[in-house]
Amino acid sequence: MITLAPYASDPARSRGRLHDEGQGTARGPRDAFQRDRDRIVHSISFRRLRHKTQVFMAPDGDHFRVRLTHSLEVAQIGRTVARTLGLNEDLTEALCLAHDIGHPPFGHAGERALEEALNGQGGFDHNGNTLRALMTIDCPYPGWDGLNLSWETLEGLAKHNGPVTAPGWALAAADAAFPLELTQHSSLEAQVAAIADDIAYDNHDIDDGLRAGLLTLDQLLDVPLVARGWDAVRARFPDASEKRLLRELVRAQIGVMVNDLLDETRRRIAAARIETAQDVREAGQALCGFSDAMREEERVLKRFMYANLYHHPHQLAAAEMAHGVVAGLYAAYAADPALMPEAWRATLPGEEPWRSRHIADFIAGMTDRYAISRYREVVGPIALPDGF
Repeated sequence: MITLAPYASDPARSRGRLHDEGQGTARGPRDAFQRDRDRIVHSISFRRLRHKTQVFMAPDGDHFRVRLTHSLEVAQIGRTVARTLGLNEDLTEALCLAHDIGHPPFGHAGERALEEALNGQGGFDHNGNTLRALMTIDCPYPGWDGLNLSWETLEGLAKHNGPVTAPGWALAAADAAFPLELTQHSSLEAQVAAIADDIAYDNHDIDDGLRAGLLTLDQLLDVPLVARGWDAVRARFPDASEKRLLRELVRAQIGVMVNDLLDETRRRIAAARIETAQDVREAGQALCGFSDAMREEERVLKRFMYANLYHHPHQLAAAEMAHGVVAGLYAAYAADPALMPEAWRATLPGEEPWRSRHIADFIAGMTDRYAISRYREVVGPIALPDGF
């Protein structure tokens, strides 16, 4: 049995769930955080991540990452860090697996379209929508709405990127229903999940960018962190092919970033004299993070990725198309809600802003492929960029 650090989240001390489930619902030996993880994995919202954009929209290649595979990779990194630091692995895994559930189709392009569509009705934010999906929309249980996750899981999802002082309407509604102490820092497990997300996409997006031919090794070697890693793997495997060395580069770079994260997090915990999980929330600073040197190197890498991959002309063309699909769907359903499936029509509120938000709920849950299919059905033909 793994011994938890005194500042880890303890499922035996969970603050509970919004809805009382009674004694008959505790099936088997699982604790509160294990049950949360399993509820997320078995949810429809999680399964839809299989066809939602990570970097490449509706990719037709089997080897590109999507939101689902990205979330699994985040969870693997998160569990490793949590185990090494003596944190609760199950809570960390639940947060890693669920952190992207609120993303609409086509990633940030779809989010921008919904944000514009709901301008004046409260806007749209994928993090708030994660809480909305898990607490209100995904309803597999007969006794309550949502998955009825523990307070610690909801808190971690709400503020894994830090305290929230100005929540949007969806997050504010979640907090009103089940107060999540938004102005405090989150648990260390949630902080680990946030950094694991950064480590995963910083490195795996390189892998996908190279596979797609939008990045080249020569370009990558302009990034000092990558250049040092490339020299190291070539020295270790001088006879290996470039293809294999590139995969090794990505793996090795993840290891470098994880080790830096572990060293710096231990240093901060010791310096702040953290002894309990509540000390973590009241520390007034993030305790899980990179050293100053690694944080700057990661920023340089991110700037490179935005300039050369995320803002590549191919990606910008795809984003423009995706924005048009989501905006077109919203306009069509807002003009004629009868175009929505019967279950969504039957529950359409008559009052604003809830009417508009309900339409956005339907669109936000779509996969890339379903959104394209529905657009063709209710709007008309669409020209897709190469790769779709």
